[in-house]
Amino acid sequence: MNASAHEISSWTEGQSQSVVSFLSAVVSALTLCRPSIVYLIESQTSSCGATHSPSPLLQHHHLSSQATKPHSISLLAAYTFEMLSAPAKTALRAQAAPANLSKNAIRSLSTTASNQAAPQDGQQKRGMATVQDAPPVHRHGGLRDQDRIFTNLYGHHGADLKSAMKYGDWYKTKEIVQKGHEWLISEIKASGLRGRGGAGFPSGMKWSFMNPKGWDEDTKPRYLVVNADEGEPGTCKDREIMRKDPHKLIEGCLVAGRAMNCTAAYIYIRGEFYHEATVLQRAIQEAYKAGLLGKNACNSGYDFDVFLHRGMGAYVCGEETSLIESLEGKPGKPRLKPPFPAAVGVFGCPSTVANVETVAVAPTIIRRGANWFNSLGRERNSGTKLFCISGHVNNPTTVEEEMSIPLRDLIDKHAGGVTGGWDNLKAVIPGGSSTPILPKHICDEQLMDFDSLKDSQSGLGTAAVIVMDKSTDVVRAISRLSKFYHHESCGQCTPCREGSKWTEQIMHRFESGTARAREIDMMQELTKQVEGHTICALGEAFAWPIQGLIRHFRPELEQRIAENARKNGGEMLAGGWQHDAGKHGMLISPGQ
Repeated sequence: MNASAHEISSWTEGQSQSVVSFLSAVVSALTLCRPSIVYLIESQTSSCGATHSPSPLLQHHHLSSQATKPHSISLLAAYTFEMLSAPAKTALRAQAAPANLSKNAIRSLSTTASNQAAPQDGQQKRGMATVQDAPPVHRHGGLRDQDRIFTNLYGHHGADLKSAMKYGDWYKTKEIVQKGHEWLISEIKASGLRGRGGAGFPSGMKWSFMNPKGWDEDTKPRYLVVNADEGEPGTCKDREIMRKDPHKLIEGCLVAGRAMNCTAAYIYIRGEFYHEATVLQRAIQEAYKAGLLGKNACNSGYDFDVFLHRGMGAYVCGEETSLIESLEGKPGKPRLKPPFPAAVGVFGCPSTVANVETVAVAPTIIRRGANWFNSLGRERNSGTKLFCISGHVNNPTTVEEEMSIPLRDLIDKHAGGVTGGWDNLKAVIPGGSSTPILPKHICDEQLMDFDSLKDSQSGLGTAAVIVMDKSTDVVRAISRLSKFYHHESCGQCTPCREGSKWTEQIMHRFESGTARAREIDMMQELTKQVEGHTICALGEAFAWPIQGLIRHFRPELEQRIAENARKNGGEMLAGGWQHDAGKHGMLISPGQ
């Protein structure tokens, strides 16, 4: 039943068109899944040609000008065909039917290709790309000291103006300010800087919203608001900047403010940060005294003021509109959007709220260039990042590293590794308490950037890495977070106000094992219903940790419930009643 070799060798020039049509279909199917096909086409068909117009896919592979060589084309088709799975081969045979290619001919092509690829004279011939031909995978991390932005993160020198200038702060700030807002924003956009407060929105785009068409016709003041209300559990990066490198933040306020044509900046600092507020206020006074702020800042002809405002420690005031409300002297409750702060912000004026780290890195990006910053990290995840590592590690720390560094490298190199070794790891919360927890098998290959963690159904957040070893009761840990979020809810939105209360109560029952098995799915559905139905993101903040727990540690929840049922002779009823409560005449809540 096999086609003879004569059947193939006798193909005419006109029949070669059928082969090319078949080949085009094969290559089209492989374009997305096998990058090595490009190497294959270039190596096998550099001398092949056809007298007819080739498919657009193959035009750039020089198949249109030379004499037809059916055998070379058939060899390429056979190589390509053998790379496919069985279902794909069946589908492509169906596509090849109009081209009058028989099954026997296709089998013979495969046989011919195998014979041609066999080793000859003791030498192995390789006709297609392999893993060895691919460029080496770049491994991010290991940030060089000369690439670090925060040079005084560990307090090796003073936080005063003289020490800051010695390490590069306020260098040629006058020239930077005089570049103008369009140039500054274009540099920030080109750098790929994304917000470091958790959302990861492109900073250049966000800042550009402050300069719409006709912005200069508006006589209102314009404000930059720096969010220094760091209240996310596990996060301790912004306080280090304000405590050790305050002039980076102050200079960043001037540069970012110039990019948005702001008249002043408000730094809203968490009330508990007494020491940080003292250091920051002293640095602001130094900058004013040196002529770096105020009227004609840095002799640039640009007027800019910086004010420090202390909050009262409410977690919800970390949300931008809630922060603005608090700054205006009102209760810290989020606003509905739109209007967005860029249109109606502080005191009804155009405003932009930005994270401390986002603002602090701006002058260094401008000085060193957008290309330098963009060269660090993966595409769309550029630059350096401050990572806070806490929990079950040998040396808890805050460190500046390159974006996209593997999680394991980050913990092993900078935090002394997991207590008891990497094999003792149970789970990691990668971006602060509001991001979903990840089990060890995901952490083994996890990259620390926005897109990679999103693909793992978690998030980079504030890059606060909370490490849990095998001694950790993860159910109790998430239950404790649920209690925190219930306490911090402002109560403005019903889904958040009631949902956070329910989740706290159910998580407490999960912790003790007195919940019912069906409540696991009920809890999952409850958290899904809260998402997207609140004014601010606090609804998602208490929902995501629970979703991560159910997604990865459901067996632990089920085991606790089963053990409690064995101890008590049956599963609990609705409302936490014992399974035999009805026998004793006790009130049973509905839905049992």
